[in-house]
Amino acid sequence: MIRYFKIAVRQFLAFLCMLGACETALGADTLVLRAAENHPSDYPTALALKYMGTLLEEWSGGDLAIKLYTGGQLGEEKDTLEITIFGGIDLNRVNMAPLNSIVPETSLLALPFLFRSTSHMRAVVDGPIGDEILASLEPYGLIGLAYYDSGARSFYNNQRTIRSPEDLAGLKIRVQNSALSVAMVEALGANATPMGFGQVYESLLLGTIDGSENNWPSYESTGHYEAAAHYTLTRHTMMPEVLVMSEHRWQKLSLQQKNLIRRAAKASVPYMRKEWDKRVALSKEKVLSAGVKVIENPDLSLFTDAMAPVYKKFVTTEKMHGLLKRIQATQDASVL
Repeated sequence: MIRYFKIAVRQFLAFLCMLGACETALGADTLVLRAAENHPSDYPTALALKYMGTLLEEWSGGDLAIKLYTGGQLGEEKDTLEITIFGGIDLNRVNMAPLNSIVPETSLLALPFLFRSTSHMRAVVDGPIGDEILASLEPYGLIGLAYYDSGARSFYNNQRTIRSPEDLAGLKIRVQNSALSVAMVEALGANATPMGFGQVYESLLLGTIDGSENNWPSYESTGHYEAAAHYTLTRHTMMPEVLVMSEHRWQKLSLQQKNLIRRAAKASVPYMRKEWDKRVALSKEKVLSAGVKVIENPDLSLFTDAMAPVYKKFVTTEKMHGLLKRIQATQDASVL
């Protein structure tokens, strides 16, 4: 199986060459890093990667640059993640969900109703806990560089208003390709349907699924609000996204290049968050003006009470229990 995947990676690299990504320089000696981004070019994470590239070129005197492929040009995140591990892609902005099956510690940040607020989530990932989880990626061929906000995910559907888990019963809800996401939705009584992000809109129209769950910008930018006009702000996960680099590429870099890449990645985080907060406000305004039925403050205790078996299933080691307690004990960024 590995042999066939390596062949696929070589074929993928040939494809990149056709796109012009195999050029090794902008100038004579510029090292161009290939970066994969599933979101459109104007999405906050894509803008952050462009900003990171600008910083790298400036700080390295033109020795380092980023060539960014947005809009899923290089495939779904699960596929690009595997290619990054094998060295076919240098940088990759991915959701945390595809990492859950590779690195168990990443599942902690995906636990439902874990974070009390956005400021709590940011305090956790900006601190030593976040650094530990990034470091846990390295044995699996990935160098964790930074976390980007992914907003609060909430449920939407085209059948009925959701106010309690009973309203979710029997609905076919698209989830990410993650065992944790499946377990969460099934614990709430819905039928979990793992599916690629790019398939959701058509599946909503065809009736293959009744709904999905995502943040304000993704709900709006994809047009999902047109096909599923009931949105309930459960804010059940605030799982961040992560910027990773292929260890294959990393090991070929000088110490100075590594330091510049880490510095530029960290500097792109506040830039991304500023763009993210603006995008959330615009998306919310657009969705509300379209007449979507939004339930702003459902009784979350009705949902959190169903999560005990999910925590029991996925928090499985002493290390994970320790990290969970530290996450819960972390103060919000606003009060630090």
